[in-house]
Amino acid sequence: RQYQVPSEDQCGCRPLIDLSQVPCNGKAADRIHADGIHILINMNGYTKGARNEIFALRPAPLQVMWLGYPGTSGAPFMDYLLTDKQTSPLELSSQYSEKLVYMPDSFFIGDHMQMFPHLTERIIMAGVKKSSSDDLSDTVAVINTLDKTDLLEKTSNNQEVVEVKVAVAELPTTMAIDSMIQNGQVQTSVNGLTIQNGVTTNLLSAKTATGEEVPESILITSRQQYGLPLDGIVFCNFNQLYKIDPPTLKMWVAILNAVPHSVLWLLRGCSANGPPSGAIIFSNVAAKEEHTRRSAMVTPRGWMCCGGDAMVTLPGETLASRVASSQLMALGCPELIAKDRKEFENIAIKLGTDKDFLEGPYGEPVFNVKTYASNLERTFKLMWNKYAAGEKPDHITELAHY
Repeated sequence: RQYQVPSEDQCGCRPLIDLSQVPCNGKAADRIHADGIHILINMNGYTKGARNEIFALRPAPLQVMWLGYPGTSGAPFMDYLLTDKQTSPLELSSQYSEKLVYMPDSFFIGDHMQMFPHLTERIIMAGVKKSSSDDLSDTVAVINTLDKTDLLEKTSNNQEVVEVKVAVAELPTTMAIDSMIQNGQVQTSVNGLTIQNGVTTNLLSAKTATGEEVPESILITSRQQYGLPLDGIVFCNFNQLYKIDPPTLKMWVAILNAVPHSVLWLLRGCSANGPPSGAIIFSNVAAKEEHTRRSAMVTPRGWMCCGGDAMVTLPGETLASRVASSQLMALGCPELIAKDRKEFENIAIKLGTDKDFLEGPYGEPVFNVKTYASNLERTFKLMWNKYAAGEKPDHITELAHY
């Protein structure tokens, strides 16, 4: 719905054209053609806000599907689909009407590090009620803030470690925090610090809740807020519930039965038969910022997804079912990709019972927006060079890493 025209003004800036102000698809296509757009990207497919009629009019020499729609357009007017080797292997290319263009790593990108910079560091409050293990856990109660200076100056700070940085802040008492969480209060004061209840973000700032603005407050997130046990392994799946079929639920129940004191965290609205009593915890759908932040309460941990959660996946044949496996390949975690349901169970059980499994921080290719943008430009150049040479669209695979 928006694009930049090829010409530049004296400042080197390219004007942004907002096509939502041009409701007529024919006129919008005329404008795109008049502006000389070389490559037109379709990020909607058949989802909300789609304007495929514009693409059907062929206003640009090359038209490409990218990111927004998890599958083929099935349309003769779309030339390419941007994907990767793991998500769309050539042996499945007959499922696509477009020619495939491979990104070097996963084609799926997350801008969480830019959108939520306050989540790149976690502060454990040593006084907050924690699990019965001797180790301080950053999955029971954590604090996130963009500027941690005041917090660490007013507390006793004794450690900080790698990647998703974790600091330990010792407070003289956290009774006020416990009371705030139990009573659903918006905020409280500890040692002269104002600490906000992380589940109330959407009440105070809609733009913060959706990720449009970075919160300036000190936010606390805890398992207690979501009714999660302080001890034990928390598995989660925040997919839409219509995706959960009986075989999948049976597989999850087997995992819960095999991992002592484990629970499964789902969105509210599902019922299940067979798991241990109290082993399924339900939460409401959360706004984007809270959804990302609360994932820090999940165990086991592994690759960095802002929350830092390990992910197990069982890829199918469709594009949508294979995206997670492409992310894991890019992250260097092929051991989390299952070949069948039984192997899925075994991997999840190992994650839940072997704390040394999958040690180490991951995340660089999947969340590095700058590198991704550079690679995206490379794919566009390859497409355009082929067009400029008079060649018909064909699979472009030379950038694939794995």
